[in-house]
Amino acid sequence: MVVNGIEGNKFKIGSNETVEIDAAPNGNPMDYKELNEQIHQVLNANYKKIILHNVCGQRFIGAALKGDIEIEIDGIPGNDLGIFMDGPKILVDGNCEDQSGNTMNDGTMIINGDGGDVIGLSSRGGKIYIKGDVGYRVGIHMKEYEDKHPVIIIGGNTKDFLGEYMAGGIIIVLGLRFLKDGTIIENGRSICGNELGTGIHRGSIFLRTEEDLEDRLGVGAKISDYGDAEQAEITPYLIEFCKTFNIPLDLITSKQFKVIKPISKRPFGGTYCNLAI
Repeated sequence: MVVNGIEGNKFKIGSNETVEIDAAPNGNPMDYKELNEQIHQVLNANYKKIILHNVCGQRFIGAALKGDIEIEIDGIPGNDLGIFMDGPKILVDGNCEDQSGNTMNDGTMIINGDGGDVIGLSSRGGKIYIKGDVGYRVGIHMKEYEDKHPVIIIGGNTKDFLGEYMAGGIIIVLGLRFLKDGTIIENGRSICGNELGTGIHRGSIFLRTEEDLEDRLGVGAKISDYGDAEQAEITPYLIEFCKTFNIPLDLITSKQFKVIKPISKRPFGGTYCNLAI
């Protein structure tokens, strides 16, 4: 069922049918507000799965959605994909722009391509799996609370300020490159940029690399040991990531990880007036 210009009587409450929406009817991209309104109308009719075709930069797709909902996206969603999302699953057959997973509370986001800047900004839970490369400030202000534990895995490489001000959760970077014929090789470029983990005060960043990262560390970050406990912590997520993108697990485990952790829980404590803390 391809839906544009939705009317309430077109839907049967409780139907399990998948609804498809063309985000660019007749080749004209729909305004993001109109597209999101159509998505909400479908979900208000109790449909649980939506396929969006020809997405072309529309923002806020999946904003604040809750529960057992699945959205498949054919195209490139705009900024703030899944912002405030709490439980749904979003699959993107392509790239995504900036701030995907912004303040995400729970759910799963799978990007079968590259990601933009500031992915996972202030995410509080859920998983974001990106097959390719990402930009700057990925994982900034990630946090965790009680059983909420956000995870970001990047199949390719990252740029500067990875895990900036990170306050919990896990970031994993694999440094792989995916060729068009399906071959998977080592990326060949630096796995991350500078100012790695600047201001980190909780959580861990795992980088699959043999590079010397000392001169790229940000204020408050240190290289920690990667042992059995660390391996056990990330292995379930690596297995799921490999199944998602059809990657041999033994390829991932053929190279050791380096772990970035906080030097202290208050890396900038000396910067502020003691009487105010």
